[in-house]
Amino acid sequence: MYASVDVIWTLIGAALVFFMQAGFALCESGMTRAKNTGNIIMKNLMDFCIGTPVYWFIGFGIMFGGSGALIGGFDPFIRGSYDFGTLPVLCYVIFQTVFCATAATIVSGSMAERTNFKAYCIYSAMISLIVYPISGHWVWGGGWLAQLGFHDFAGSTAVHMVGGTAACVGAKILGPRIGKYSKDGKAHAIPGHNLTAAALGVFILWFCWFGFNGASTVAMSTDENMLAASRIFMNTNMSAAVATCTVMIFTWIRYKKPDVSMSLNGALAGLVAITAGCDMVTTTGAFFIGLFAGIALVLAVEFFDKVVKIDDPVGAISVHGVCGALGTILTGLFAENGGVLYGGGFYFFGVQCLGVVSVIAWVVVTMNIIFRVIDKLVGLRVPAEVEIEGLDYHEHGLVSAYAGFNITDLSTGMEVNANTDLGESEYDKATEKQKEASVKVTRSENVGAPTGMYKVSVIAKLGRYEALKKALNELGVTGMTVTQVMGCGIQKGAGERYRGVEMDINVLPKVKLEVIVGNISVDKVIETAKKALYTGHIGDGKIFVYEVQKVVKVRTGEEDFAALKDVE
Repeated sequence: MYASVDVIWTLIGAALVFFMQAGFALCESGMTRAKNTGNIIMKNLMDFCIGTPVYWFIGFGIMFGGSGALIGGFDPFIRGSYDFGTLPVLCYVIFQTVFCATAATIVSGSMAERTNFKAYCIYSAMISLIVYPISGHWVWGGGWLAQLGFHDFAGSTAVHMVGGTAACVGAKILGPRIGKYSKDGKAHAIPGHNLTAAALGVFILWFCWFGFNGASTVAMSTDENMLAASRIFMNTNMSAAVATCTVMIFTWIRYKKPDVSMSLNGALAGLVAITAGCDMVTTTGAFFIGLFAGIALVLAVEFFDKVVKIDDPVGAISVHGVCGALGTILTGLFAENGGVLYGGGFYFFGVQCLGVVSVIAWVVVTMNIIFRVIDKLVGLRVPAEVEIEGLDYHEHGLVSAYAGFNITDLSTGMEVNANTDLGESEYDKATEKQKEASVKVTRSENVGAPTGMYKVSVIAKLGRYEALKKALNELGVTGMTVTQVMGCGIQKGAGERYRGVEMDINVLPKVKLEVIVGNISVDKVIETAKKALYTGHIGDGKIFVYEVQKVVKVRTGEEDFAALKDVE
């Protein structure tokens, strides 16, 4: 007999877990560069669309088609007889399908910005066809780990650690993005292009996690089910919140400022870690699991970035791989029934550790084989020129994921030379080039002698614009051109950090104000600008002065001082 409330509960959970694909797409695209946004979206889309028929074809049978120790069975197109209690078979199938797609899509972020799309599609099929179903059978399908008493309620290991481990293998084989590491091995920060999208993605994932964990009860028809779901919701939320707070405080102490993108990852770290034991631990246990996950997340990101030098643009290895393993192991400590801290002895804890090690070994071996075969067949990584110019254009024919908006990737993608001074020396060079070009124009067009007019160009902080404009207006300078620019002086943007890595060049938002002066003293303009901009801190700005050879007012044809008379 089917129970309508159980079916509805499970189907709603399946819908929420499916919507996690939107969260992953936003989070991953926001934490990578604009030139690869379309590629990220396509990979997340195809993970689900490839995984669905593949899992239906053979994956589900491997996972649930029998009670063998290592593998379920072979049941193409799910035609066998199954008993899932109060749920119809297809209800349980779709619920498991969205979990399979989640494991597959975790890999997308770690392999972002340099993976051949064709190769990625093949990988996506293989993890849903073989890798995830077999280890999933061990955990959830009655396999050898389940027989030993291994507990992973909603997939810290079965889903997230599988995806995180596969991501680690793929990112290692691919190698880092161009410009990520200098020749001496120093890591360079490559910030994502849209933190707003990343944040929205994290909030969507957090929301959907209530379905991911809560609906894994696959029942809501009894008082026991309702109590379990309530505990799971509470623990899921507690762990995520505590992990986020922990990452914020930890990065504040470690980097002198609270790291935004790392804090977003912190929320996901807490969610991943609590997923294994959300039904077995108390709220206090969830608090400490979130606490440990937050600390582990920061240290893991630094470890992979700086020590083993595996380039993970979104931190998926640390979030899903490390915190998935950590949460599963901590369940052996904090489980109210059987945990070490509750007098349960070390057997359950040992089984949890064994399960983690075994699944990691399975994924490392199989994904190494799969990725290397794919690399031989179609090539795993795109050519350097494709990576530099962006996968959107070369892989998908997409000029920009933001058509109509001039979003420019400020980084070239080329290796950064840490000994190159960007800032004042570059400005000086540009000034000399401009003067040289002006002389050539004078000679070719027979422009007359110096006119006594000057162009004053001021580059300053955005926050000082109003004060500067007001001061110049009071001096009598009313005509000006204002643009928003990005830049830094020889201090290279004051050495800020992104995800714990010091940025070699950190271009900052600035305002560039240009005026042409003739009757007003240039020295007065300079002095006025200095007084308006001065704070005594790095980044107060620069003032550049150029000679103006000629000015022509288009409407009247007036020239030089006459052309300026209504704009001074």
